[in-house]
Amino acid sequence: MRSRALSLAKPLARRGYEVALFMPPWQTPAEADKTWQEDGVTIRYIPLRGGTLGVARQLIKETLAWQPDVVHCFKPKAYSGLAAWWLWQFHRRHIRLIVDTDDWEGWGGWNEIAPYSPMQKRFFAWQEQWGMRHNHALTVASRALQTIAWSMGIPPERVVYLPNGPGINGQYSVVGVRSGEPTVLVYSRLFEFDTGRLVQILRGVQTAVPQCRILSVGTGLYDEDAANFQTQLTAAGLQDAFTDAGWVDEADLSAVLAQADVGIYLMEDTLLNRTKCPVKLADMLSLGIPVVAENVGQVPEYVVHGRTGLLRPPGDDEGLTADLIYLLQNPTQRQTLAANAAAHITQNFSWELLADSLQKIYTS
Repeated sequence: MRSRALSLAKPLARRGYEVALFMPPWQTPAEADKTWQEDGVTIRYIPLRGGTLGVARQLIKETLAWQPDVVHCFKPKAYSGLAAWWLWQFHRRHIRLIVDTDDWEGWGGWNEIAPYSPMQKRFFAWQEQWGMRHNHALTVASRALQTIAWSMGIPPERVVYLPNGPGINGQYSVVGVRSGEPTVLVYSRLFEFDTGRLVQILRGVQTAVPQCRILSVGTGLYDEDAANFQTQLTAAGLQDAFTDAGWVDEADLSAVLAQADVGIYLMEDTLLNRTKCPVKLADMLSLGIPVVAENVGQVPEYVVHGRTGLLRPPGDDEGLTADLIYLLQNPTQRQTLAANAAAHITQNFSWELLADSLQKIYTS
C-alpha cells in the first residue's frame, strides 16, 4: 500500500483531489483505529476486531461513510477483495469501482509459495478471477497480467497498464567511483530465484575482481531463505566480502543503495515472476545503479539492454557473471549506463506520470 497505492495517491492529492486510504494494519496491529495525513492523503487504519467478517464489515462501513465517488481496491483478494465484492454487488450504480492487481495470486502464483491453507488457496484463486472480471476498470502492474486479463475475456479498453515507479525518491548525478571498492548490490527478498545460483555468480565475480564487495539490502521473505543464503555464502568463502545491511529504514535507503557500483537482479522464469512489477528494480535504476538482470516479465521494461543495464536469458549464469565483471572493470561504461538508467525511470515511470493515467480512469 505504501509503495504503490500511496505513491499514486500523493500526486492526485496535490492536484486537488480528496484521497483516503483505508486498510487493516496487520503489520502494526498496535496502530489500529489510527488516522493521520501524509502529503495531503488521509490514511486510516481500521480497528482489528470481530474476526475476518468483522474486519471486512468495518472496512466496507468506513469506506462508504467517507462517501467516495471512486473506490480503488488494491488486490482482488482477502479483505480488499471482500470489499470489492460488496461494493460491486450493492453500490456499483453510484460508486465507480476500480480493481488493481500487481501479482498473480492464485495457482502458479503466490498460492504456490505462501503458507496458506488449502481452503484459503481455493478461495483466493476464486477471489482473484472474480475481482478481475467485476469492476468498472482493472489496473494491472505488468504486461503479463494485462495479457492474462485479456485471455479471461475482459474487454481490452477496461484493462489499464499501470506499472510501478520507484519506492524511493532517487536523486542522481553522474559522479566518479561510488566507493573505494567495487561493490555489487543484492537488493531482494530472495524468493524469486535459487540463492545457490546467486552465490555461484558472486563467487565468479569475486574471483575475477578480488577487491569486490557484496552489499545485501533487505531480508528474505521467509527466515529460512535468509539463513540458507548466509550458509551458502560461507560455504563459498564469500563471508569476508559480504556486508548484510538487513532491513533499512526508508529514510536511509537511498544512501545505503547508492554505495553500490552495479546491481544484480535474478528472476527465474515462473508465472509469479512474469506477472510481478519489481519496485526494487526501479529503485536501483532511479538511483543510477546499472543492473545486470535476467530477461523475465517486466524486467526489460526497466533494464533496456545496453542502455540502462545488461540483460541475459534466464538461467545464463555464466553470462550474468561476465556482465558483472565487465561493468566493474569498466567505470566509463558503467557511468553511461547509470545516467541512462536514472533518466529512463524519470521519463517513463515517475509516479506523477503514472498518476496521469490513473486520473483519466477515475474521471472517465
